[in-house]
Amino acid sequence: MRKISIITLIFSVIASSLAVANEVNVFNARHYKADSELYSKFTNMTGIKVNLINGKSGALEKRIISEGADSSADLYITADAGRCGAMDAKGTLQSGLTSAAIKDAVPKSFRTNKWVGIAKRARIIYYSPERVTGAELSGMTYEGLADPKWKGRLVIRKSSNIYNKSLVASLIKNNGKAATAAWAEGVVANMARTPTGNDRAQIMAVAAGEADIAVANTYYLALMLSGKKGAEQQEAAKKVKAFFPNQNDRGTHMNVSCAALVKGAPNKTNAVKLVEFLLAPESQEHFTNNTFEFPMIDGVSPSPLVVNNLGLDFKQDMKTKLASYGKNQAAAVEVMTAAGWK
Repeated sequence: MRKISIITLIFSVIASSLAVANEVNVFNARHYKADSELYSKFTNMTGIKVNLINGKSGALEKRIISEGADSSADLYITADAGRCGAMDAKGTLQSGLTSAAIKDAVPKSFRTNKWVGIAKRARIIYYSPERVTGAELSGMTYEGLADPKWKGRLVIRKSSNIYNKSLVASLIKNNGKAATAAWAEGVVANMARTPTGNDRAQIMAVAAGEADIAVANTYYLALMLSGKKGAEQQEAAKKVKAFFPNQNDRGTHMNVSCAALVKGAPNKTNAVKLVEFLLAPESQEHFTNNTFEFPMIDGVSPSPLVVNNLGLDFKQDMKTKLASYGKNQAAAVEVMTAAGWK
């Protein structure tokens, strides 16, 4: 009887271990219904249960850091490479996203061995075709946002916004801190108002005549045009045009939604499998048609709303490594703060 009990106990422990190994814990700062649908598909395909811990990026990051080695997190999924880079700098990530499937899918500049991009977006200029001429935009760059000709005509989000931190970090990488500090002063001098609102609010400001140009991510225009944010925003989106800066040099600033492998992940193998799944063609199509981001992989087309209103024939910045966004984040905040960028 004792032998049977011991054998039963051993099998119970093994079964328990297998149950733990058949799941993956995702600390998720992307709040899209479409993402949840993808995770359900992954579970149906693999039998691996996805435990979603949803929250804002700041709260999730604090939890991962505070829990340290006791954290249950396997993957941290969020918007913006700067966030993943900052978490890496804090020692909370580990290497392991190095499978052949991941390397084949994601361009080298859009990944590290600790985090990888799973969908792309560009941070571009939107303008009023009624008040901005083709001549003004000819050869336009991010650096050109500081040109005095745009004085009182520009709207952009606060300096605390992660998308702006990463944009400025990329400028520091390409132009140096001193030049970027001077640029930030010029941008502040050109602002039509004190920074307020999200990216969609910047586009709406141009549509309403409060400014002539705005800086915002690409997917926001498609989201507004889709009608998912209401008729008012849909009509506003129809009044602006998109412009991709830096086409004559390094290309338009790119960013990603990223998946980061957390240090001490209890289900590391399953975490890698989930990232590979998110980079598969079917998953990439799901992203593009529901979140209006650009696909990370080749061979998948963006949503028709993106293709028809933003186009595909723009030069992406494939030179600037997205890992530099996290590395230069503190310097980016410093130059924006010094310039009086609210």
